[in-house]
Amino acid sequence: MKRLIYTLAISGTVLAFQSCSDTSKNSADASDSTAIAMDSMSPTDTSAMAVDQMDIDFANKAAIGGMAEVDFGKLAQEKAVNAKVKDFANMMVMDHGKANGELMAIAGEKNITLPATLDAEHMKKEEELKSKSGADFDKLYVAMMVEGHKKTLALMQDGSEHCKDSALKGFATKTAPVVKAHLDMITKIQSELK
Repeated sequence: MKRLIYTLAISGTVLAFQSCSDTSKNSADASDSTAIAMDSMSPTDTSAMAVDQMDIDFANKAAIGGMAEVDFGKLAQEKAVNAKVKDFANMMVMDHGKANGELMAIAGEKNITLPATLDAEHMKKEEELKSKSGADFDKLYVAMMVEGHKKTLALMQDGSEHCKDSALKGFATKTAPVVKAHLDMITKIQSELK
């Protein structure tokens, strides 16, 4: 009987050691696969990193502003009577269309979903523009462009200083001087319309 108990005790000890060594082997395998997964994520791969909410807000505001400039510009191409206003509208469609494309490309890389339509504020302004014609249209369009470019310039300057994402920061820094030039131009046109 002592022999049977002794044999069972040794068998139990062997099994206990064996299960412990299997567990440590499985733990090592699991930690190895975790390390491999971590190694495959490059620290320079920014697309895998989350974009700061303030940067997303910047991108959304820039997208809506850019869409408004293009939409209002297309309307002015049709309705404006002043040649300088028409020329400015053409420039809005071209320059802001290009900037919108650049912003969309950055957003695509960063998995940011940009708005596809204007917000309520800009839709209301568009309806107001549509209701005007002739010199009244020109004055309202120019006033909206002055106001819009002041806001957009402030947004771009803020983005160039505070965006954490380097691509969005670069976009803001590159776009700010273009918006400033537009603001200077439209302010001059506004002074000539009075």
